[in-house]
Amino acid sequence: MMMLKNPPHVIVIGAGFAGLSAAITLADKGYKVTIVEKNKEVGGRARVFEKDGFTFDMGPSWYWMPDVMEGFFNQFGKSISDYFELKRLDPSYQVIYGKDDVLSVPANYEALKHAFEEIEPGSGMQLDKFLAEAEYKYKVGINEFVHKPGLSILEFMDVKVMKAASKLDLLQSFSKHVRRYFKSSKLLQLLEFPVLFLGAVPKNIPALYSMMNYADIKLGTWYPMGGFGKLAEAMYLLALEKGVEFKTETTVTSIEVSDHRVKKVITSNAEMPADMVVGAGDYHHIEQELLPKSSRNYTESYWEKRVMAPSCLLYYVGVNKKLPKLQHHNLFFETDFEKHAEAIYETLEWPENPLYYVCCPSKTDPSVAPEGMENLFMLIPVAPGLKDTEEIRARYFEELVDRLEDFCGEKFRENIITKTTYAYTDFVKDYNAFKGNAYGLANTLKQTAILKPSIKSKKISNLYYTGQLTVPGPGVPPAIISGQIVANYIVKHQK
Repeated sequence: MMMLKNPPHVIVIGAGFAGLSAAITLADKGYKVTIVEKNKEVGGRARVFEKDGFTFDMGPSWYWMPDVMEGFFNQFGKSISDYFELKRLDPSYQVIYGKDDVLSVPANYEALKHAFEEIEPGSGMQLDKFLAEAEYKYKVGINEFVHKPGLSILEFMDVKVMKAASKLDLLQSFSKHVRRYFKSSKLLQLLEFPVLFLGAVPKNIPALYSMMNYADIKLGTWYPMGGFGKLAEAMYLLALEKGVEFKTETTVTSIEVSDHRVKKVITSNAEMPADMVVGAGDYHHIEQELLPKSSRNYTESYWEKRVMAPSCLLYYVGVNKKLPKLQHHNLFFETDFEKHAEAIYETLEWPENPLYYVCCPSKTDPSVAPEGMENLFMLIPVAPGLKDTEEIRARYFEELVDRLEDFCGEKFRENIITKTTYAYTDFVKDYNAFKGNAYGLANTLKQTAILKPSIKSKKISNLYYTGQLTVPGPGVPPAIISGQIVANYIVKHQK
């Protein structure tokens, strides 16, 4: 940890993964850092709540790209194992195509190839070829591309980077790319599902993101024992160790600017002078609500033209019996994907017969539910900006329980002892989320790298941005990387 004489004071707005990452990195370089967080808990969308003996992760549940998280802690002489136990799931997840048509995805690669062969002869060898390309994209993407600040095309003019870029399939769609290898609709759904986290249909996502399949299949699906909140807790503890100060339950109401510099951050509790500010909350909210109009990077019309990743309708449910047919991760693909995708990305309406996802962490972790019970996290992806009502939440819940009971082959509606819902209204209230989005900005080609909202204010010399609405994009590992990008940029460029 470096020590600076008269260290600059950096205020970080927001204690999600990007904010924690930026704060830790800056504090390690000797900066004085204060995180201001409107909620009581840190972790942003990865907050945790306890109710009726159950511990619910509120947001992320897929622990992918463990190398990114481990690499982050290694920089500070730490390891993930210093904070929690990480367990690889086997099976990684199951895909439900119908009541009696289920593909359990094994962690063992040879076993997975065998499962592919049973669905489409010859697909095992095709999977080898597909993942060889995906591995190259992953390693080049992580090492050469995702750590770029995305402020100039010149960042990508390095000979090594340009040579690598020619093999990354930036101009081909993921949908077209994956169909070069596979024909089975089941396998296509399985391989296309990871890119849905990136916020667009596969035909609008660059083929570069087959690297997500490498992360899924080769690097594996993991689970932090105790829940995903353990990762946020670990970063919080590391931040405290580095001397970061936290001011929770503190809402930023405005940012005072003078002579093209931030002078103060005005909060619900105090006025805080700042040498630098990192906006790690919702980019749109900070720009459009906290800054004077003359100090904004973008207009409201610019934001309205952004393609957002989906929002979610979520249910946190406790059941006082076991449900043997569920695995830890369950993807229900028994209805028409195209119709659901159309509702999310084109017509922007509530879907009929939606695909959905159920996480049941009590299959792996007995600490998250009372003995003999199940902890269920149920998710329907929906279009951003859809206003929800209690009637809508109730209608979809009843539909999901009906379908889950049908799949499980047993009734459990009467065994539900706790239920909490979460949707658009809550994302806006808790995170100031633009259009109530859950995953940030869609990673389409026109919203990649230098085409994303800038990490640096164009009008204010000491204001920066990080998080899922800027580089490198949505997801937990990208959010952690985003915090590092902005912190390292500040260290390099701020005098």
